[in-house]
Amino acid sequence: MQITRTHIEGLLVIQPKVFSDDRGYFYEPYNKRAFAEAGISTEFVQDNQSLSQAGVVRGLHFQNPPYAQAKLVRVIQGAVWDVAVDIRKNSPTYGKHFGLELNAENKTMFYIPEGFAHGFATLKDNTVFFYKCSNYYHKASEDCLLWNDEDIAIPWDVINPILSDKDSKAKAFKGFKSMF
Repeated sequence: MQITRTHIEGLLVIQPKVFSDDRGYFYEPYNKRAFAEAGISTEFVQDNQSLSQAGVVRGLHFQNPPYAQAKLVRVIQGAVWDVAVDIRKNSPTYGKHFGLELNAENKTMFYIPEGFAHGFATLKDNTVFFYKCSNYYHKASEDCLLWNDEDIAIPWDVINPILSDKDSKAKAFKGFKSMF
């Protein structure tokens, strides 16, 4: 497993070792011991999976403390542009984002610690997105920042996004009071 640190402290890009031959491939997307040896000691308690068509944008979601969640995300089928936004108010990168393409071919994973808003834009039809969470879903603690907020300026490259009501009515970053 190769782990690459990003310009935002805590965000990690993880490339697993993939063993391929004429039959297909095999890899371990998660091994608690290997992750701990790499400095990721997060205990995951819940797995989530979504199916989306091209042009769907989900996010920027997070749960407030004490129900905050770290996430380990990957794509099983298809492709997404995946983004995390630093919402840790004392961080030197507060309000900054990092994005990368996750797809079924590259098998890249993205580790997002607590204190980040997270979202993705689906690049291909029938994309299956999978993520592990460090805390259980808690509806009263969920929150959302506006996916296309001008102050965050994420280059989504989506012309006519398909959004949920929640995502289309999310909070603007200006005036946002982070609990992290």
